[in-house]
Amino acid sequence: MAIRQILRRSLSNERRLAEVPKRHLAVYVGEGEKKRYVIPLSYLNHPLFQELLFQAKEEFGFHHPMGGITIPCSEDLFIDLTSSLSRT
Repeated sequence: MAIRQILRRSLSNERRLAEVPKRHLAVYVGEGEKKRYVIPLSYLNHPLFQELLFQAKEEFGFHHPMGGITIPCSEDLFIDLTSSLSRT
């Protein structure tokens, strides 16, 4: 692969990762491989989401290897929770 293609891909990935709308937050979720989700900041005030944040703090402290908040739960649980929060 040519160096230009590698650089383009790298720059494209960096732009995509940097794209977080105002009043939203990127989090990483999953057991094993992590997937990136962008969620509204309003979720942070919900007691169920705060429990996930507490678990993240217990597991990772303030060091998050992905560069953003890493939530230690399955994607299915996270999707169920955020789906229910989006309806309220």
